Amino acid sequence: MKTKEELPDCPVATTVSLIGRKWKLLILRNLLQRPWRFNELKRSLEGISQKVLTDSLRSMEEDGIITRTVYPEVPPRVEYALSETGESMRPIIKSMENFGINYKNSLD
Repeated sequence: MKTKEELPDCPVATTVSLIGRKWKLLILRNLLQRPWRFNELKRSLEGISQKVLTDSLRSMEEDGIITRTVYPEVPPRVEYALSETGESMRPIIKSMENFGINYKNSLD
């Protein structure tokens, strides 16, 4: 997790630094529905590489946005879910969704 000193002074810039990349937003969108396994996420995010997905998930876990749970099974099962901090982003993503819907409707 980043320290306060490592984050931008601007609160909007802080949020953008955490979720501003395309893939992170789409991962977050999916995790708002339910916990997902790695391969499910990869299949649902057309065009994402395994490396980018892995790096994004690690970064989001380090930032405290998601949790990674490994189940002691054979083969091991790993699920990614939103943490409490990630859940607190639900209204932000919902507002983005509403804006996108309204914007697309305004183009008709």
